[in-house]
Amino acid sequence: MTKQIHTPVERSPAENAQLALLLEVAGTPKPGNVDRHRDLSDLRFEQFLAGAVGSLAGFRLAASGGTIGEALRTGVQGMSNQSGGNTQFGCLLLLVPLITAATRDSLTPDGVKTIVSETTVSDSIDFYRSFEYVDVAVDDPPTDADALDVRRGAAAAETLRSRALTLYDIMELSANPDGNRTADGNAEEWTTGFSRSFRAAEQIATDSGPILDRAARAFLSLLAEKPDTLVAIKHGRDVASNVCDRAGAVGQDLGAAEALAAEFVEEGINPGTTADITAAALFIALERGVEV
Repeated sequence: MTKQIHTPVERSPAENAQLALLLEVAGTPKPGNVDRHRDLSDLRFEQFLAGAVGSLAGFRLAASGGTIGEALRTGVQGMSNQSGGNTQFGCLLLLVPLITAATRDSLTPDGVKTIVSETTVSDSIDFYRSFEYVDVAVDDPPTDADALDVRRGAAAAETLRSRALTLYDIMELSANPDGNRTADGNAEEWTTGFSRSFRAAEQIATDSGPILDRAARAFLSLLAEKPDTLVAIKHGRDVASNVCDRAGAVGQDLGAAEALAAEFVEEGINPGTTADITAAALFIALERGVEV
């Protein structure tokens, strides 16, 4: 029998982004989140697979020179073409500018920060329009900022134009909220050069074993590092901090993480923002040569 020779086939950035979505949801255990062993009461594994398939059109648009806002809106529209609703909105928010950076040979913290800082008012309008396709868990805006509530969708366009707010401006507002609102972890990635995504990508690249195990360990590290935005919005900051402590106690032990996963599902704790950053980290790792 002739032995087959493995010849790596180069994937495009759009294909690596889609693969990152698939690897993220397949990695297990990821305490509190859907994975290949666990569904939630309102979200199932196969809906995430369908969301990844639907996202590809937006990824290809980003890779071919489309604007970040247009590519994001197109990706979210395609992602929503399944029965679960919002499966990967936050992932797309991170992946689209990373794809743009990769196609410009600028996939570095400084490179991607330059790219997002160049977004326009049209990008912010497309971002708001993306919220018309799926329900996204977001914090309520300050009482004096209802006009900028992302849930207004296209109805916010005139306000965005009159205030000349680019998509980067919106991310800055979300990363540095006033009052008692929760800082958005994905917006913080935009304003810090995707710092956590790049660190997690390095962990994945230097770790050993199957990439799905590496993805799960990266998720656990991220979860222990900083309170998850989605958990804080749904359950409050104290619960989000407690989730960090519990993830830290598990460390990199995937066996112990299985028990924690069962506990979080029972308690309704869903660290979705941590999953978003894990997907971004997987994309960076794939672009930098990690094999599957």
